[in-house]
Amino acid sequence: MPLTLGSDSNGSVRVPAALCGVFGLKPTYGRVSRAGSVPFAASFDHVGVLGRSVRDVTAALDVVQGADPEDPVCSTRPAVPCLPRLTDGIDGLRIAVLDGHFARGGEPEAFAAVAVAAAALGVSRRATIPEAHRARAAAMVITACEGAAVHLDDLMTRPHDFDPLTRDRFLAGALVPGVVYQQAQRFRAWYRARVAELFREVDVLLAPTTPCPAPRIGQDKMVLDGVEVLTRSNLGVYTQPLSFVGLPVLSVPVGRVGSLPLGVQIIGSPFGEAHVLRVGARLEARGVAAAVIAP
Repeated sequence: MPLTLGSDSNGSVRVPAALCGVFGLKPTYGRVSRAGSVPFAASFDHVGVLGRSVRDVTAALDVVQGADPEDPVCSTRPAVPCLPRLTDGIDGLRIAVLDGHFARGGEPEAFAAVAVAAAALGVSRRATIPEAHRARAAAMVITACEGAAVHLDDLMTRPHDFDPLTRDRFLAGALVPGVVYQQAQRFRAWYRARVAELFREVDVLLAPTTPCPAPRIGQDKMVLDGVEVLTRSNLGVYTQPLSFVGLPVLSVPVGRVGSLPLGVQIIGSPFGEAHVLRVGARLEARGVAAAVIAP
């Protein structure tokens, strides 16, 4: 199977793509219809693609993108095919490596993978999205509340049908005061404006996809930057601040820790998938990004 669709709210396409050594694309929020998918958090949910090559995920995007009245947040913009531009190269694209939140808290190998990608692209510029750590905290509040709202009836009538960890997260979200949710949404508007300001200066950003390679099955905790943290909630430390404002992101497999792959995020401005995919294609053409194919 060369590709598959998946849903990404806070990283659920990009994180598994990175940990499994394949390409994973989360398009701009609203570019691909979510009609028929199971909702989690309405203002975060995306439908994305996982595949073995940039060309495969690009072809899939071109097929599934476009307006759909069955999804109320789906963009009414006309579909713009990205596949014809895949070989345009990166000349003229302003690319930078994300600093700050995206350059700390992970294992050295995660940042080394970004450095390898940057070197292959001839990138030395660095950029910062302010308060990205707060964006992650606000995203947790909003997704918990919206998830609880979607599933509240079932939580009250059939709680034992839920995975225990998911159930507890939804129940916690149901107890968050409305004022806290409102504060998180106000911060979201501020953060979106800061990100828009940054994209006036750059076209594409690079960052790690995950802070580390895949943990062991059943591993509840891990150590990052000398601190023991929960595994499940920290694999998305670098993906969540980007989903928060619906940016298009391609995770490409770059580098390994032993036999385990690592991913690098290629991030664009809203509806900037063509730029993101061109950068991914350049890394793939140079042999820097390549899917891990099981024997």
